[in-house]
Formats: sequence, structure tokens, C-alpha cells
Amino acid sequence: MAMFLSEAPVQFQFPLVEATFTRDEIHELLSFVHSESPVNSESPINSTSGSETGRTVYSVNERKRRRMVSNRESARRSRLRKKMHLENVTNEVDRLKSENRELKNRLCLFSHQCQIVQRETNRLQTESFLLWQKLSGLCQILVDMNFQ
Repeated sequence: MAMFLSEAPVQFQFPLVEATFTRDEIHELLSFVHSESPVNSESPINSTSGSETGRTVYSVNERKRRRMVSNRESARRSRLRKKMHLENVTNEVDRLKSENRELKNRLCLFSHQCQIVQRETNRLQTESFLLWQKLSGLCQILVDMNFQ
């Protein structure tokens, strides 16, 4: 029993579940499993009622202490999850800001290229209009020459 009461938490891994137990949690679990008297006889009290013979019952103070330890551990895990979530969200924000900056740069480049193409289109349309006017004038001269 002494090998389970080391100070470091023990990790058990199951196919889909990972659990970490403290020394006190292991002690409590073992006290439910074993019907013999517990290792620490100061805190638990053996029940002597007929149907619960051999089952360990903890004092109110011991239950409060265990609940407090359990709550602290739960709060620690919750803070760790919150910290990891915040880091993930911060990383995602940074990635999205970078992507947004890149997209804005590409949009600016395409907009500039579009303006260049639009100016060239306008220039070509004007040139085409002038050439059509010249061609029309030349056609008119030919028509006038043929009628003379």
C-alpha cells in the first residue's frame, strides 16, 4: 500500500480516458475497494452498522478537506484550460490579422492593376473613335471622288 502513497500524482491511461490521481484520491479509492481498515486510521471511521460492516466512512472535516483539495485541483485544471484556450484564440487572431493584411495588400495591388488596365482601355477606345472618324472621312472623300 505504501507504493501508492508517494507524493507525485500517478497517471493511469485507458484507451479513451486519461486520469491523474493525487495521493489522497488514491487513498480514498482504495478505502472504498478494500474492506479492511484504512492506512490512515485518524481521519476515516469504520462503520459498524450491520449492512455497512467494513465500509469506510470519513468524518465531516475529512470530507470537507478532501472536497477542498478536489475543488482546488479542479480550479487549477480549469485555469490551465482557460489559459490554453486564450493562447489558441490569440494565435488564431494573429494568424487572421496576418491573413487580412496579406489580402488587403493583394487587393491594393489588383486595384492598382485594374486602374492601369482601365486607363489603357479608355486610351484605346479614344484612339479607336478617332481612327473611325478618320476612316469615315476617307470613305466620304472616296464616295465624293466616284461621283465626280
